[in-house]
Amino acid sequence: MQRGLRRGRALALTLALALIGLASACDGGGAANGIPAAPAQSASPGAAHGGGALAKTGKIKVGFSMDTLLEERWLKDRDLFKAAVEALGAEVVIMAANGDDAKQISQAETMISQGVDILVIVPHNAEATAAIVKKAHSSGIKVMAYDRLVKNSDVDLYVSFDNEKVGELQAEAITRLVPRGKYVYIGGADTDNNAHLFKQGVFNVLQPLIDRGDIKIAYDQWSKDWTPRSALSNMRDALSANGDRIDALIAANDATAGGAVEALSERGLAGRIPVAGQDAELAAAQRIVEGTQTMTVYKPIKRLADKAAELAVKLAKGESTGADRKVNNGKIEVPSVLLSPIAVDKINIDETIIADGFHAREDVYRNVKPK
Repeated sequence: MQRGLRRGRALALTLALALIGLASACDGGGAANGIPAAPAQSASPGAAHGGGALAKTGKIKVGFSMDTLLEERWLKDRDLFKAAVEALGAEVVIMAANGDDAKQISQAETMISQGVDILVIVPHNAEATAAIVKKAHSSGIKVMAYDRLVKNSDVDLYVSFDNEKVGELQAEAITRLVPRGKYVYIGGADTDNNAHLFKQGVFNVLQPLIDRGDIKIAYDQWSKDWTPRSALSNMRDALSANGDRIDALIAANDATAGGAVEALSERGLAGRIPVAGQDAELAAAQRIVEGTQTMTVYKPIKRLADKAAELAVKLAKGESTGADRKVNNGKIEVPSVLLSPIAVDKINIDETIIADGFHAREDVYRNVKPK
């Protein structure tokens, strides 16, 4: 009797051990049916911040935090960047703050909480958006600055055009036409680091002529939030302060150039004073062929969007970006990729922005009467 009881207990123990072993194998802690369990996967970038899209689905999720969609140029960036990211097999979440710093930070926090694997920022305020970089890094997310640099932060990568070169191209074009005279400079938003870079490039060219006494800066002012309305007010002030006696105008972008040209039109001066802008907006291209704006600087946005999308996906995967430049942002030397801008005027507009399909020829020449 006792011998039979001992046999029953031994059999029960054997069955229990067998069941434990089977459960362990099914959980990945051992072997099942003689097949070794797959080794544990190393943590992905998404896992570091609570499980982003890469950790959950194997599909990278890119957050694109934009300053504004109120200008033609940024609508193009949004659409081109989205298309480029999706062509790489990733997905993108896009939010625009339209010039509101607190809103941009809040939107970035939302994207971080949604588990993006990489955050791409077009900052409204170069200083304020440093908070976004800090929040993203605390969640294990890398950050790329798109077109505009984030100041005083540990931002991981900066992808843009050579913005000092943009200003140099503007000034070179206008000084060829007006080597001597009174100049007006209408800047962009003081909060945007790019506005400072454009201005630095302009004065790289102008300063030697100023020092010689050939050029005098008759007016120099920033335009709040890059708005044409602010530029219009600035240009009215410049004209009033100088009795309408201005020889040349350089504006930080085409939107501000548009506001300034409106002020010139009010005084009957549009087309008589050389005007430089940049961004190659359609309205600026139309002004160029009509004769009220001299030149713009074309920054092939598709090239920027494609490169930024490619590098964002690489950053999310932890791969090398191959950045070959460094730009100081007040805190660190930021790895940077800077593309080359192109000066455009009436002579080469057809072979640049029109040939690239950036604008259709019929749109550019819409207001020009056939001869």
